[in-house]
Amino acid sequence: MNKKMVSVLASAGLILTAAIWGFSFVIVKDSLDYIGPVYMVAIRYTLAALVMALIFIKKLNQINPKLLIRALISGFFLYGGYITQTIGCNYTTAGKNAFLTTIYVILIPFFTWIMYKKRPGWYVFLAAVLSITGIGFLSLGGSLDGGVNIGDVLTLICGIFFALHIVFTSKYNAEGEDPLLLTMFQFVTVAILAWILAPFYDGKFDPVILNSGRVIFSILYLGLFSSMVGFSLQNIGLKYVNSSLASIFLGFESVFGIIFSTIFLHEEFTLRMGIGCALIFSAVILSETMGAANKY
Repeated sequence: MNKKMVSVLASAGLILTAAIWGFSFVIVKDSLDYIGPVYMVAIRYTLAALVMALIFIKKLNQINPKLLIRALISGFFLYGGYITQTIGCNYTTAGKNAFLTTIYVILIPFFTWIMYKKRPGWYVFLAAVLSITGIGFLSLGGSLDGGVNIGDVLTLICGIFFALHIVFTSKYNAEGEDPLLLTMFQFVTVAILAWILAPFYDGKFDPVILNSGRVIFSILYLGLFSSMVGFSLQNIGLKYVNSSLASIFLGFESVFGIIFSTIFLHEEFTLRMGIGCALIFSAVILSETMGAANKY
């Protein structure tokens, strides 16, 4: 298989990842009527970690204390991201949850600036203005909520966690950590922390909910497809596709989130919200394409 075909397949894999993640917002929103948000995170990441451990069992002899510490740090940010995102989805629409999450792309250069004293280019500040304006259109005064609600705020906070997760994961990968092992133990960290929090936030776990075919389907989809397959396709795609282009492909997660939530959940999508989504998506593309241009 030639290099061009590999690149095309890798790009297709990234778009598929975006679609998988976009549909996960619908799954989460629908499932929150049956299972608590923290238990949902705990179960999906327990499943993802166990399956990954079985698939990559030969890699387990490479475990070392430094890897575990790094997985704990970066995994904590992943945990914070998914907890605030999932709880936030309980209070806002799946479509808004999907689009507001993408704020992490704009935040990454600012966290890099703080950590490495590397000032971002002018385009990052413009992207930040566009994204903030888009958030205003999407969340303020819309016909769905009448204003910003706790779900919108939690979703924006989840963007901060996801940005930190990406910054630290990229740092550790660049320093030679095995990305698959790091990812697996990030999953373990998320699962453990979620199981600790779940009884306090969601109350006692009721095993009866596992009798629901809807809940089982949700857990399997979120654990195997959204978490394990999604992250695996992302890692493979990043190996063969320019990171700037890859980020744009992955950014379509928010577009798929809006489309699927409108089709399957019948969520209202107004012109005002469309303008907000367009501004946020433009900010993401500007941040990534200009960032790539300034690397060369």
